[in-house]
Amino acid sequence: MHIIKRRYVDTMQALGHGLDGLGGSVDSDAAQRASDPYGWRRWFASLFAIYETDRMIALDLPWWNVAATREIADFLAARGGNARVFEYGSGASTVWLARRCGEIVTVEHDKPWLDKFQRQTAGFDNVSLLYRPIDESPAAYVEAIDEFDGAFDLIVIDGRHRSACLKHAENRLKPGGIVLFDDSGRSRYRDAIEGSALNEHRHYGRSYCVPYPDYTSLMRHDG
Repeated sequence: MHIIKRRYVDTMQALGHGLDGLGGSVDSDAAQRASDPYGWRRWFASLFAIYETDRMIALDLPWWNVAATREIADFLAARGGNARVFEYGSGASTVWLARRCGEIVTVEHDKPWLDKFQRQTAGFDNVSLLYRPIDESPAAYVEAIDEFDGAFDLIVIDGRHRSACLKHAENRLKPGGIVLFDDSGRSRYRDAIEGSALNEHRHYGRSYCVPYPDYTSLMRHDG
């Protein structure tokens, strides 16, 4: 299965680079991109950017469910670009969020990846990247949110130790805030999600970078 997945990823990446070389990017029309930011054309373009953060950043897309992405975009827009965000796990979503929020703090466990990723956030003065290793204990990673005072409008859980991160993040939301829990259909996460103090709205369907439907959950407190 791993070999099949690797071959699929390699093939899609090669096709994407081939289209670029021909000057025919599947998402090269900025006007069409702006008129239908979460439509089929954008999703199709993302298939060729799987595991390529630079390409996803250029597309201005996170690797989430499409409907959940649209809902979060509207949520952030309603806050006038001033939302405060905490994110477990860095990637294209970090830049996508930075373009739409007032402040984002992202914690990452992978030092080589973080060193490379820093260049992609260098132009954003509202991004703080934290390195917290998990080799000996996940506590520093999970509890990184406690290094900051106050509550957050949005907490994104898309990294390691997701169940523990959810439990720790529940009480760090502002009133009306959202926890985005990606890949929420995975069985190992269901007990934590269903046992959470937050209410879950699970989006299932078209998701960026993959040709099959997938899950992203948005979780809130009552009221």
